[in-house]
Amino acid sequence: MKVSCYSLLRGTLVFAGLSLAAGLASAQDVYKINYFSNNTVAGAPDATVRVSNPGLTYGNLCAMIYVFAADQQMAECCGCVQSHNNETSYSVSTNLASPARTLTGEFTPSGVIKIVSALPNSSGQCDPTSAYKPTANLRAWATHIQNPVGTAFPITETEFSDTTLGATELANLQAQCSFIHILGSGFGICQCGAVI
Repeated sequence: MKVSCYSLLRGTLVFAGLSLAAGLASAQDVYKINYFSNNTVAGAPDATVRVSNPGLTYGNLCAMIYVFAADQQMAECCGCVQSHNNETSYSVSTNLASPARTLTGEFTPSGVIKIVSALPNSSGQCDPTSAYKPTANLRAWATHIQNPVGTAFPITETEFSDTTLGATELANLQAQCSFIHILGSGFGICQCGAVI
């Protein structure tokens, strides 16, 4: 596509009437995504998610966590306080995808974990159903239980990938989590991890 008109004004690049704020889409640093697999295979070890608040705001942030099964259904959600300079560890099979807590009461063998970094509400709580303010800086990693090789399960670890958080996606995450809290009779609410 040929662009015939452009200008640079106060850090905003304008192409043929479209305005892109510098770094908005590529460096939001508020929305993280990763996967988990082999969560229910007999003999497989547990996967782990680790979340850290490096302290840019030098205050608490919330890890708004949304767990989806591979069939796109939200299985669990929760909001967990992350104090600055700490590291919190979450067990995938116990904290995030446990049949004792999932909305359906069934195992979630594989799926996606999404984390939104946000400020706590005015009372210091992390409510993943509310209209919270996404705020940058949480970091997260996950171990992955790969398919067995013989009797061993190889384990890999990757950092959560940054992705763009749109207003529609944020509203859908909050609404689906709200439905779980209202209709789930206590199921579908994940458990915050342990500070290690």
